[in-house]
Amino acid sequence: MTDAQRTGAGVAGADGDGVTAGADGGLGGGADGGGTAQPPGQAGERAPPGEQGTLFNSDPADGGDRSAGVRPAVPGDGLATAGAQAPAGTAVQAPASTAVAVAEAPSTAGTAAAPGQQSAPASPAPASPAPASQGPSPADGGSQWRPVVRGSAMALLLLAVVVLGFIGYLYELSGVQEARSQAILYQQLQLELANQVAPLGPLGPNGLNGARGPTPLGSPVAILNIPAIGIHDMVVVQGTSAENLMVGPGHRPDSPLPGQPGVVQLYGRRATFGGPFSHLGELQRGDIITAITGQGVSTYRVEAAAYSNRIIEDPAPGRMLLLTSSSAAIPTYFYQVDADLTSRLRPSPGVARTIYASALPLANDSSNLAMTMVWSLALALVAAIGTVAATRWSPWVAYLAVVPVAMAVLWNLYENLAALLPNLY
Repeated sequence: MTDAQRTGAGVAGADGDGVTAGADGGLGGGADGGGTAQPPGQAGERAPPGEQGTLFNSDPADGGDRSAGVRPAVPGDGLATAGAQAPAGTAVQAPASTAVAVAEAPSTAGTAAAPGQQSAPASPAPASPAPASQGPSPADGGSQWRPVVRGSAMALLLLAVVVLGFIGYLYELSGVQEARSQAILYQQLQLELANQVAPLGPLGPNGLNGARGPTPLGSPVAILNIPAIGIHDMVVVQGTSAENLMVGPGHRPDSPLPGQPGVVQLYGRRATFGGPFSHLGELQRGDIITAITGQGVSTYRVEAAAYSNRIIEDPAPGRMLLLTSSSAAIPTYFYQVDADLTSRLRPSPGVARTIYASALPLANDSSNLAMTMVWSLALALVAAIGTVAATRWSPWVAYLAVVPVAMAVLWNLYENLAALLPNLY
């Protein structure tokens, strides 16, 4: 092959004769360098029938310029040489099938398009889904409040249990407590009456030894019977404060004992702690009331009844006033029953000169407020200890150890809370 043939950029033909394109656009001949010159502008020859196609496109149907469809060969474009690369300037022969593949195969996305040839638009690659944001989710944001919410819920639950327990204590358990206290007081007064050492006034005698001195508040002084409303052998204690009336009706210390001259005043609850005077409004004029003291049995007859907005005027030398709350829901005033003494008068050793404000009708005992706070703190402490013990040790063992203590604390708390309510309620 001559130097003129080496400078060409042609490729081997299918018949092995080596048809190459010259530098001036002409066609080279065989090995001897001969050939026919082609006019400028023509870049290909129609392939004879039966021969494999070359790099040149077929003639257009109208016989015009055939160089418009020719694409210059790109170095390394589709000409595989089994791993060996030919030296520069040397014509490389390739199988016809490879040449056809180079001429007909469309350009790939990674190959630059030849001048004058428009590459097909590449289909857009599917967009990969954006990674999910790693920010805190609403659930994670609320997780930091879970201990606070759980603690608040437990506190509200404990408060609801305490409130409901207090209501149950007032209207159910307090009656049981009053009945038990009545049984103990009745035995005590019966023994004192048998030994003639029952209190006769604010200065005793007191106790089985008959010691003189102020009659203690809460000690039994009389036994009351009102058959018309179902009161039988009810013990009356000294004092009318809210705490004194938790065990039964109370005698106001600045008034005489039943049977003595003057106006005897007996207070009793209407709704709580057994409600000993809950049916006081059912008494009618002429009903009989009896009272037993250390001086014997005294009898009274009902004469009048009215609310506290009216004053009952009765000139009898011996009278008895029975007072209770006007309502079992919200007490705002009290109800009173007046009865006249029908038995003989008993001598009076005197009455107390002063009483506390808590002994007046519908008064409460504010002195129990401090103890109420103390028992409330004790309950909170017991609940905290029980919670910690249940989380660190066995819950059942902690509950069995804490529940009895909590019940005792609750009972004392309820008693002090009840003392803050009106004494006639």
